[in-house]
Amino acid sequence: MPLVEIDLLEGRSEAELDAISDAVHEAMVEVLDVPRRDRFQLITERPPGLLRFDPNYLDIDRDKGFLLIRITLAAGRPTEAKQAFYRRLAELLAERTAMRAEDLAVVMVENEREDWSFGRGQASYLELPRDAWR
Repeated sequence: MPLVEIDLLEGRSEAELDAISDAVHEAMVEVLDVPRRDRFQLITERPPGLLRFDPNYLDIDRDKGFLLIRITLAAGRPTEAKQAFYRRLAELLAERTAMRAEDLAVVMVENEREDWSFGRGQASYLELPRDAWR
């Protein structure tokens, strides 16, 4: 279960927030083998001054359309899959929101399956059969 946290400056429409949310989830399903129903996202709109970023870090020009996406997920995906995910997400966001790839930053934080509980006081991925996850 990836937990997705999306931080952006306030002022986007509900339709654009939906498009961002859908693009992130679709890219995870397509490239990272995340089950379609495994969708947990936190979208936080920040007022100016509460989302600070270097507009030119690594010589990439960013503007107020900047998105910071943190994805916490179980360890084990190969580097190539992560790279493909970054590319696919940038493509989907450009198609659906006209967002510039320069304004997208993604951080993946890996943990172990034992670190997830979805209820009932269980370590869900350790105690439930794999086919129940899908």
